[in-house]
Amino acid sequence: MKLSPSALTPVTPTLNWDIFCRVIDNHGDLGVCWRLCADLAQRGHHVRLWVDDASALAWMAPQGCARVAVHAWPDAAALHALAQDAAFQVADVVVEAFGCELPEAFQALMVQGTPPIWVNLEYLSAEDFVARSHGLASPVMHGPARGTTKWFFFPGFTPDTGGLLREPNLPARQAAFDRRAWLSALPLDKPIGQNERLISLFCYEPPTLPDLLTQLRQGDAPTRLLVAAGRPSAAVAAATQALNMPSQGSGQLHISQLPYFSQTDFDHLLWACDLNLVRGEDSLVRALWAGQPFVWHIYPQDDLAHHDKLHAFEKALDMPMALRTFHAIWNDLEAGPLPALSRTTLGAWRDWSRQVQRRLQSHTDLTSQLLSFVAQKR
Repeated sequence: MKLSPSALTPVTPTLNWDIFCRVIDNHGDLGVCWRLCADLAQRGHHVRLWVDDASALAWMAPQGCARVAVHAWPDAAALHALAQDAAFQVADVVVEAFGCELPEAFQALMVQGTPPIWVNLEYLSAEDFVARSHGLASPVMHGPARGTTKWFFFPGFTPDTGGLLREPNLPARQAAFDRRAWLSALPLDKPIGQNERLISLFCYEPPTLPDLLTQLRQGDAPTRLLVAAGRPSAAVAAATQALNMPSQGSGQLHISQLPYFSQTDFDHLLWACDLNLVRGEDSLVRALWAGQPFVWHIYPQDDLAHHDKLHAFEKALDMPMALRTFHAIWNDLEAGPLPALSRTTLGAWRDWSRQVQRRLQSHTDLTSQLLSFVAQKR
């Protein structure tokens, strides 16, 4: 049965959740899952997060979250112990994030009593198939859970999809944010100047990164590039070396390296900057909520499927042509110089970003939709 947005009900009881996540290579899947776990917990639910590599939570969520328990991905021995533990119960809802495939021994536990609501939380996309597939049933035909049903839940940018993660207190947090105080507390190599334009960089390895650094170095305004730890930092080091540029930049560009940020402080970074260069899914959604100009470095796929995904995103959000051109070159879909990041250009992109922010804020958020969907199926 296809999900009907008009049938959604906002009232749900307190539930127990088992959320399963595998970290592929960049901790983005874990970032999405943790935000979902924390949002559910803050609404009064109880969550067990099963993950094969929780190491990034040490900096992503250093304070943890009440009502969220983190467990290692269960191996055969752990699952055997759970099967022998009379006190263990599978949760009311089991979320299989991004097709991570539940262990068969856990599936066997799921059918020992009343089966839980089993949800496959999919990747975010603006492609047409998302609205068609959201909320559809997938009968389980094989394995120990044969005869049960898995439900597809697709995040998206339109009201006929599962929406985007947005915690209820986000607008209040943004309204209370003290940009100047937060920036002054950053552990930077050099204090930020009053007139410096701020650009955050969270990327993979864009081939045109040297071109961007050259443009900023030769620009008509002083720019501070705030570089996220990990792959972005390594990419900038390689680019500055290729350009024979000092690691801290030159000319109008100063480059500062950032530490690993918690998800809370990553939000603050996006709110504080004049342009955000983001990647993956979690940081894209947070850039949308920031209401500041942004450029998305989409995860590259060998079959080039990310090209269609990027074009669908641009179309869905009515992206300005200059920003589409920047995306195409930044994502290596086209060759050519990057559009100049002038004050006028960034101002136009900011106006567009805030229009998009307001439009998406009018849609029901993902967690609320998920709770309503589960209530329908119980």
